[in-house]
Amino acid sequence: MLSPRERVHLKARARSLAPLVTVGHAGVTPVVLVETARALLAHELIKVRIGAADRNERSFIAKDLAAHTDATEVPRVGKVLVPWKPRPTE
Repeated sequence: MLSPRERVHLKARARSLAPLVTVGHAGVTPVVLVETARALLAHELIKVRIGAADRNERSFIAKDLAAHTDATEVPRVGKVLVPWKPRPTE
């Protein structure tokens, strides 16, 4: 869980980011999961564009993607999700 202060800080950092991953009409596929995990490992904080038209479907996709990658949803506004996963310590 993120504190409100951490959430605001991450949301501000995400403002200037461009979406690195796009979830198309096929939904959360294994390829999308691999690319999302790879991007989170490299960047910690990324933007994901969800192409589904239905609001409930976008919400389900966002929760599914965050659960499969062990990431935390910072904000989700419209079709853009911002997941955050801290880098593992070595």
